[in-house]
Amino acid sequence: MVTRCCFGQRQNTGYEDGAWHLPSGHLEADESVIDALIREADEEIGVRIRPADIEFTHVMHNSSTGGRIAFFFTVDTWAGEPTNRELDKCAELRWFPINARPDHMINYCQTALDHIAEDRAFSIYGW
Repeated sequence: MVTRCCFGQRQNTGYEDGAWHLPSGHLEADESVIDALIREADEEIGVRIRPADIEFTHVMHNSSTGGRIAFFFTVDTWAGEPTNRELDKCAELRWFPINARPDHMINYCQTALDHIAEDRAFSIYGW
């Protein structure tokens, strides 16, 4: 069960600056969602994650930008200390209890975390 999450506060992105969001990113060509998670975790917060330590939690079909699929995973074990490695796009990193999340979050992320708390593995957002 998820008890806390690491959030970054967005800045200088032109989209939802000031909002808190989970570490995330987009797939690169020929990259699996697991490989993308491992790469983005290292790039954004400086932690190394093994595929065996990744647990699928939720998938959301989001209407933004013509339709996207967002995958959410839980990771309880990693190597390294989470550190803000994207100072140009992230004002700070902070841990929040899952039941006391930040007030200003990106809406689809807030909704996905609500579904995760209810053990719902799939959702549709914005359609």
